[in-house]
Amino acid sequence: MGTIWVDLLGQEIRQTYYNANGVRTRVLEAGSGPPLVFLHGTGGHAECYARNIAAHAAHFHVYAIDFVGHGYSDAPDLPYGVQDFVGHVHSFLDTIGAKRASISGESLGGMTGAWLAAKYPDRVERLVLNTGILMPLEEDGRKDVADVLQRSRAASGQQLTREGVRKRMEWLMADPKSVTDELVEIRFKIYSQPGRAAVMRKVAETLFGISIDREREKELFDSDQLKKIQCPTLVLWTRHNPGQSVELAEKGTKLIPHARMTVFEKSAHWPQWEEPERFNKEHLDFLLGK
Repeated sequence: MGTIWVDLLGQEIRQTYYNANGVRTRVLEAGSGPPLVFLHGTGGHAECYARNIAAHAAHFHVYAIDFVGHGYSDAPDLPYGVQDFVGHVHSFLDTIGAKRASISGESLGGMTGAWLAAKYPDRVERLVLNTGILMPLEEDGRKDVADVLQRSRAASGQQLTREGVRKRMEWLMADPKSVTDELVEIRFKIYSQPGRAAVMRKVAETLFGISIDREREKELFDSDQLKKIQCPTLVLWTRHNPGQSVELAEKGTKLIPHARMTVFEKSAHWPQWEEPERFNKEHLDFLLGK
């Protein structure tokens, strides 16, 4: 299996930093044209879109960002609830001068994109919800997330290791072999930054904790917000997605006024990584209005 640089060969890609309302934000940036912002999931980073940037840069000015507290972006003292991420993306759009942009988010990135589109409908051109939708978890999904939270807590007092990183990333994939040595090394290096592992624990504790707390879950999952999304929306789901089933995503899709859904059969939480050729084609067809 090739490295991410094989996927990016021949593409003029830049690692840049923007000041988004005081948050130094790392971006993998390429192409020209209408803005397209890729948003990763909880604990992730821009490299999760390494297999998609080149294909999309042929049509869009692509920005794959590191969320606040993630990757090599700043990690200020925040609660790290979903509205902190919504605010970060909104500020980023202001910073790059994008009155409107297409937003494609995976997991937390999808939920952030949905909240953004509901709260600021004039800022989102098209929206992709990739394995993340604002529907409260079913019981099986709650068990999946509770298991991840428990393992995160158990690992919090342990030394960061590459094997630990690998096991966490294998949870994201239908095929554990999709987790390459290079991908593990990238995340290990990111998490090895001074203080970054503690921030990642705080993010996981906050978001996973809220998602399984029936009294607080509307802070993260509020299906009523889906009805407020006015832009064309693609709900891109997978058969093996942990936490939220295809059936739950179908229910959510019906709440969005201008939405359609597609289901990938051979991937779990990272279809953009495990099925990049299909992802790039269907994703681009939607973004280009085909």
